[in-house]
Parts: sequence; C-alpha cells; structure tokens
Amino acid sequence: MIDRRHIGHTLPPFQVEVEKGRLRFFAKATGQTDPVYIDEAAARDAGHPGLPVPPTFLFCLEMEAPNPAAIRELLGMDYRSLLHGEQGFSYHAMAYAGDTLTFQQRIDDIYDKKNGALEFVVRKTRVSNQQGELVAELRCVTVVRNP
Repeated sequence: MIDRRHIGHTLPPFQVEVEKGRLRFFAKATGQTDPVYIDEAAARDAGHPGLPVPPTFLFCLEMEAPNPAAIRELLGMDYRSLLHGEQGFSYHAMAYAGDTLTFQQRIDDIYDKKNGALEFVVRKTRVSNQQGELVAELRCVTVVRNP
C-alpha cells in the first residue's frame, strides 16, 4: 500500500518557457484549424498579444519537470502497474507564447478501492505566469493495480 503520509507533499517548483513553434506543432497534432493557434497575426487580430496556449497543452509542459517520475519514485510505484485514471483543469487566465510558466506539483490525495486492489494518487499542479498570476490548476489521477 502507498504510504498516505505523502499526502500534502510538494515537489520543488519548476519553470517552462512556452515556445511558439511547439504551440504550432501541438495545434497541428491535435487537428486545430483555428488560425488564432497557428498564426501570430490572426492571434493579434483576435485581441491576443501572441499565440494563446490551449488549456490541454499545460499537461504537455508539466512533463518537462526536471524529473517527471519524481512522484512515482517517491511513492515506490511500479510503472508496469499504472493506469491513467483522470485529468482535468480549472483555467483562470490565458497564457501565451513567450510566457514563462511556473509549475508547483502537490500530492493532494491517496486512497484505495476494492480492498486495496486499486490505489489512487491525486496530483494537483498550480501553474502561474511570470507575473505570479494563477493561470490554471491541473488535476491528474494515477491508478495503481495491485495483485
């Protein structure tokens, strides 16, 4: 069983600069046809200072943590028994190409179901921009299948 004393544990914050080339690639990969996400002139014409960051792209940027496996290692989770359970976000402000975003990850909850056959780790991440404004709160649930 995963030790619940880790509930509330926070990892060191890390920063990621949002690059417009990656935003364009993400738009292409996800089939985005709105020119606001691809063309800087179209974004400015729509009232944005640059290419906007789609909310789901924040999960991609979160994977740029110095050690993306830090929580898994801390909790002793074997990746061969992990399932992606859920992800969601609360979006508070727009982020744009050129912004430097700070990610602060926290283990928000650990619980089990089916008499421990399934364990759930809830990670919440606060994302703020270079002005310290809250951009989004990300939530990810990882499921551990136990024998």
